[in-house]
Amino acid sequence: MANKTENTLAALLIGAAVGAVAGILFAPDKGSKTRAKIKEGFDEAKDKIKDQFENASTDLKEKAADAKDNLEETFENLASNMSHKSEELISFLETKLAELKQQNAKYQK
Repeated sequence: MANKTENTLAALLIGAAVGAVAGILFAPDKGSKTRAKIKEGFDEAKDKIKDQFENASTDLKEKAADAKDNLEETFENLASNMSHKSEELISFLETKLAELKQQNAKYQK
């Protein structure tokens, strides 16, 4: 879904740039003025793309940092949970071992 939106946005930006260039080329200005306008238009488009890239890069870095924090928290919770389960298992096994020792002591009279 986001990919279609991005493609549509890119198509609109390209269409606007092509329309602007076509309008400048057909304007009744001198060649030097037309070239200056074209250069200015390309510079503006370059700046917009650079800003969009920087924004996307910043967003991606933030999302990666959030994902890392969530992963670390999940791992810590899992490790803590496993530690509690290990303690419960050890206690259970110690109880069963004590019961077996008692039963074995009855047979060793």
